[in-house]
Amino acid sequence: MSLVEVKNLNKKFGKKQVLHDVTFEINEGEILGFIGPNGAGKTTAIKLMLGLQSIDSGTVTIDGYDINNNFEDAIRRVGAIVESPDLYMYLTGRQNLQLIANLYPNVTKERIDEVIKIVGLEKRIDDKVSKYSLGMRQRLGIAASIIHNPKILILDEPTNGLDPEGIKDVREIIIKLANKEKMALLISSHNLSELDNF
Repeated sequence: MSLVEVKNLNKKFGKKQVLHDVTFEINEGEILGFIGPNGAGKTTAIKLMLGLQSIDSGTVTIDGYDINNNFEDAIRRVGAIVESPDLYMYLTGRQNLQLIANLYPNVTKERIDEVIKIVGLEKRIDDKVSKYSLGMRQRLGIAASIIHNPKILILDEPTNGLDPEGIKDVREIIIKLANKEKMALLISSHNLSELDNF
């Protein structure tokens, strides 16, 4: 069964049709690249999937739950970074993760350590985020978005502004999440060559 099913998604802002009959599905362990130039509606589609904007027509089903009818059950299974991760710069990486972990039941210290290892921040996790490079902040953002063990991860332009090393790090994490954690991933980008390497 597909973990994500998007069917005939439509969205208008005023008279401008931003999305027209967008349909796709993502299975466990699959990475779906969402390609299009800036302004094509990628972020709008993601916001509809996350319940951040209202759907004009069409359906979004996450692990069998409709985002409109069973919002809490659907969204519990999702991790996401839309645009850029929200982090507290004056706290350490670990303190940021602990704050996020407090929002969910049953996130153990072991799970926090596990996500730190998945994103490769073991050596710098106790430094203040203000000392992190952009790539390290993005990796911390991914750690925060998977801390509750979601089945689906949605990343909006995750390599935007990163140097080649940062892009490589994020790409490796995404592949690891699909292969080892069996997550379904939706990655939006305006850069086809970047997504070609997944």
